[in-house]
Amino acid sequence: MKNTYNPLSSSIRKKLRQILGKRFLETQEDLRAYSVDASPHSFLPEAVALPESAEEIAQILRLAQKEKFPVIPRGAGTSTTGATLAVKGGLVISLLRLNRILEINREDLVAVVEPGVFTGDFKRAVEEVGLFYPPDPASYEFSTIGGNVACGAGGPKGLKYGTTKDYVLGLEVVTARGEIIFCGRRTMKGVVGYDLVHLFTGSEGTLGVITKLILKLIPKPPCQATLALWLEDTEKAAKAFLEILKAKLFPATAELLDDTTLLAVKRFLEKEILRAQALLLLEFDGAKKQVEEDLLQAQKILKNFGLKLEVATSKQEREKLWRARRLISPALKKIAPGKLADDVVLPRSKVPEFLSFAKNTGEKYGLTVACFGHLGDGNIHVNILFEKNDEIKAQKVRVEILNKVLDLCGTISGEHGIGLTKKGFLPKELSPEVLSLMKGIKQVFDPHNILNPEKIF
Repeated sequence: MKNTYNPLSSSIRKKLRQILGKRFLETQEDLRAYSVDASPHSFLPEAVALPESAEEIAQILRLAQKEKFPVIPRGAGTSTTGATLAVKGGLVISLLRLNRILEINREDLVAVVEPGVFTGDFKRAVEEVGLFYPPDPASYEFSTIGGNVACGAGGPKGLKYGTTKDYVLGLEVVTARGEIIFCGRRTMKGVVGYDLVHLFTGSEGTLGVITKLILKLIPKPPCQATLALWLEDTEKAAKAFLEILKAKLFPATAELLDDTTLLAVKRFLEKEILRAQALLLLEFDGAKKQVEEDLLQAQKILKNFGLKLEVATSKQEREKLWRARRLISPALKKIAPGKLADDVVLPRSKVPEFLSFAKNTGEKYGLTVACFGHLGDGNIHVNILFEKNDEIKAQKVRVEILNKVLDLCGTISGEHGIGLTKKGFLPKELSPEVLSLMKGIKQVFDPHNILNPEKIF
């Protein structure tokens, strides 16, 4: 979607200062801080806004609509796809100052929060009153609720509990025209009109700016236990998990770490871990008796699959096992200067074939491909590691891997969104008719394409 934008003139800047005061940033030092996210890209915005209310955001968007300058909503900047970058310049709107937990209702099992609340802080606040917010992206300690919703984030517990989109009941949104609207509800059910809540969820800030959220909560499971299976290869891990499902066991999480990932974590920790080519982490939760029964049955199934089986029931023991999973991203950055990261989703039955293909494709080009992620729902994080001179090779590996995902009836993104890095692959997964319909929806919500331009399409 191509548009011509106006720069932030002195008169526009004056009006923005009137709205924001000292919370309008324009020094080079400030702009550089907002020119990057967790993707490999960098674009310098013309200015940054730090609003503290939906009304301030509405004033900004009314001005942007009139003056035709781009506006880029931003949470904590953890996007791996460049979704928060100012590709066309313009104004970055940071939502970190809208950071209040407004309500946690134990009777209705809902919470009302602002988008700048960090997900980890929210999860802990909910658990303090005996409730549970299951979505747990790996970045939950430093990503925001608003960012999670905008990108449709997932996490390990997606297997049993679903992803972020399954917990969004209602949204307050500022439209491109500067209107503050509310869509959705506080109730668990509701089919009045079109489902705008789930249209905004996962839209990456291209349809509106989320300023308040109503989220569904559930009772906190009373018991949790983790089972770790060390194996000789990743395909065996995937097959072992399929046997768990065939036995009608339903863990809360099922995570996979391959050999490269385990090696990276070992180097990062600078300590020895068991020599194995793969690690399968299963977590069961629920009533204590049921968890104990599930653990026993799972151990019987898995005992002949791996090199070693560990069970952790205390919080300290479980944290020790899960630490390796949480350290993967920083660990991989230390073993290669270049990394292309994708999150793809396969039908569970196709995961073993895909894992083999990804490794073999990397080897064909002389590169290493690390695979880890949410085996439970088929969401595999593929990381192509390369030296500085091998980026062209890495891009070729990426194309072959993403094409294979589609050949296996998978999807090119499960929780990171499209942003900048995957928009070229959209026509491979979506038909021209569907793309045209999506662009038409964007045109209705944002006729001048001022909201997060160059993302998705």
